[in-house]
Amino acid sequence: MKKVQLLTTTMLALALAGNVRAQDHSSAAPSSKFYIKVTGGYFFSVFPGQYPNVGPFPPQDLHTELNPPRLDTISRKVLTGSYGEGARGGLAFGYNINKYMAVEASFNYYHSRKNLMTRNLTTLAGSGKQLVSVESYGHVNAVDFAPSLVLNPGFEKVNPYVRFGVVVPLWGRLYIDTDVDQLSSPAGIPAGTMVHTVIHRKEQVKPNITLGFQGALGVSFYVSPRIDIFVEAEYRNVPVRSKEKEITAYEQSTNIVNASTGAVVAPVPGQPTGLNDLSVAEKNTKYVTTLDKNSNTPINQQGSKVYYKNDNEPSNDLKSYINIGGLGANAGIKIKF
Repeated sequence: MKKVQLLTTTMLALALAGNVRAQDHSSAAPSSKFYIKVTGGYFFSVFPGQYPNVGPFPPQDLHTELNPPRLDTISRKVLTGSYGEGARGGLAFGYNINKYMAVEASFNYYHSRKNLMTRNLTTLAGSGKQLVSVESYGHVNAVDFAPSLVLNPGFEKVNPYVRFGVVVPLWGRLYIDTDVDQLSSPAGIPAGTMVHTVIHRKEQVKPNITLGFQGALGVSFYVSPRIDIFVEAEYRNVPVRSKEKEITAYEQSTNIVNASTGAVVAPVPGQPTGLNDLSVAEKNTKYVTTLDKNSNTPINQQGSKVYYKNDNEPSNDLKSYINIGGLGANAGIKIKF
């Protein structure tokens, strides 16, 4: 009887010990604590907004018709969208706290698609001849740091997970390319001629420091003890405010041309032709919340040359806001160490 009791007690102790060991193993950190993820994906715009102004041009697709002395509006459309649509690639470093929880720190590079920011077309009534054409396109390049927390049920072969955290942009630029083609008839030019101005300029807008949010729902697939592959849907919300703007390239030609043939008659003196011909105020802009009488704003314009209250100081303009977040799909490989 004592042998039976002793055997029963021993088996019960072993069973309890085995159960405790299994529970400890289930909550312990996996053998591979550290991992690296290489990710690539594409994001789409979710909440489009109105684009910021491009200099004096509002975010509109505007077609007007000159019927002297009237200027009639043919069509007008507000341009909206987001800089959240584009391709993103990144490298993430992770640490498994236990079987169900991990922390990640990722570095991502983002390149948005080009967006039409403004279009201004003026034609001559009757003939349809183009008098003014202004088009601006913008895109964003950015590098961000995104720490996050990852939660999962701990499955081995197919393991779903959720990931959420913040986004800290480390570097970013909004690049804007503008092309202007204009025919005008200012006073003082010879009869039968017009002034033809062609401008191409590039500018970049630098952002203020900001903080965004991210969240993802994904599935990880076991390939080998050291390799997983994963797919996920991710949402990012990263609003960005403008800080300052700089014109980095500028080319202009201004000529008196034959109104019928377009042949160049003579160049127009006194107009800028390159970046060095622009004043400090024309090349550099500091964005502010409010414009007042002390702001460095334009006071006059002759042709394409703009004069400011102080041409030797950066000009002022109102802050604008863009969003480089969106909803996207990522895929990649996870290497465990």
